[in-house]
Amino acid sequence: MADIPVAAIEAFKTTLRGQVMTDNDPGYDDARRIWNAMIDRYPAVIVRCAGVADVLSSLSFAREHQLPIAIRGGGHNIAGSAICTDGLVLDMSTMKSVRIDPDAQRAYVEPGATLADFDHEAQAFGLATPLGINSTTGVAGLTLGGGFGWLSRRYGMTIDNLISADVVTADGKLVHASASSHPDLFWALRGGGGNFGVVTLFEFQLHRVGTEVFGGLIVFPLDQAQAALRKYQGATPLMPDDLTVWAVLRLAPPLPFLPPEVHGQPIVAFAVCHTGAATDQADINALLRGFGTPLGEHLGAMPYSAWQQAFDALLMPGARNYWKSHNLATLSEGLIDAVIDAVHHLPSPQCEIFFGQIGGQTARPAADAMAYSARSTQYAMNVHSRWDDAKDDSACIAWARDFFQAAAPHAMGSVYVNFMTEEEAHRVKAAYGDNFDRLAHIKGRYDPQNLFRNNQNIQPFAAAPGSNRD
Repeated sequence: MADIPVAAIEAFKTTLRGQVMTDNDPGYDDARRIWNAMIDRYPAVIVRCAGVADVLSSLSFAREHQLPIAIRGGGHNIAGSAICTDGLVLDMSTMKSVRIDPDAQRAYVEPGATLADFDHEAQAFGLATPLGINSTTGVAGLTLGGGFGWLSRRYGMTIDNLISADVVTADGKLVHASASSHPDLFWALRGGGGNFGVVTLFEFQLHRVGTEVFGGLIVFPLDQAQAALRKYQGATPLMPDDLTVWAVLRLAPPLPFLPPEVHGQPIVAFAVCHTGAATDQADINALLRGFGTPLGEHLGAMPYSAWQQAFDALLMPGARNYWKSHNLATLSEGLIDAVIDAVHHLPSPQCEIFFGQIGGQTARPAADAMAYSARSTQYAMNVHSRWDDAKDDSACIAWARDFFQAAAPHAMGSVYVNFMTEEEAHRVKAAYGDNFDRLAHIKGRYDPQNLFRNNQNIQPFAAAPGSNRD
């Protein structure tokens, strides 16, 4: 552990409204646990911030004692960037306020809020913005890496709906970043991860989605997967923006609409969300049933907030997780063959591979409009290896890596930064493409000492003496 005098910790506590924990305090072990149980780190200090003043005090304390910094929102990041060893964790999880302005269609969201917190408030007015697919995910980390989910084909990435952000920078200043204020910083925040400061408030554009969507699952046996995925690939370019269909290959969970003999068998499932006119639903049903002969289906009108939580049970915290990811332009024949083979050799019943359909509105902004550059991506593929026992680490990690390599010839070469593991620093440039150099220059202006480095790190470009921020 970092050697910080007890008197310094006690003095630090007097500057805060929030709670300070070290390894001697009750609750420390719970506070250092995050979603991915493979990450097991011991911070010197955990600060549960109550507001911006606590963030400012914490950064000052970290600089004084030369402590590495980690920023925790929902703690959901696969790479474990929410926690660090022998450093200071800015735990924002108690800053959970979500304020909705229904007339202006704006949401003002603190960095500890989860997707469930956001949806709870926005759906009271029939409003939403594109977020992820697991309600326990933190809004902050999701947004800063780009963010996409069921509404993205219609309304864009999460960052396409970010209007402004309040940010504490590395030099301890609170700035308001938007298109007209610190525009370079605002450009970098939209996809640049946690590299540029501590966001203490997000302002989002909301959309009148209503409180119900047409959604659900349709499930086919794996022996129909090749034909079903071909038909799916053929159909996706023709789908309207208000329809999103993801493909998931795994062992069937014990879903009540599936016959018991199907449970635990390899399947391909299509997860559906439609936000358009109810008159289109018959056509959607016909399209999906045309993929093959389903084992079962559960499709119909449901609360949007319920659909946002539909996969929570498969993504509970406490399991060991390892991901590998590619961005895809299409589902080629070779890729389809490779994924079917991989699902025949699952090392754990919790492992899965999914193709998250995006495209639509996500592809329309220019690649250099903001830090996130992968606008031509049609599917974000994630190899999600998940298991419970550490003795299975080698087998489950090897399976994910093997399929990742098999899929590489069929991929675009880019990657979604939120899906990158802690070992993938070599892929950071691939995540940002031609935007990387500009990000490095902005990092050099706002964080020249790389204080915020516990992330998929962008090394700061050394700015010339006297260089100014935007």
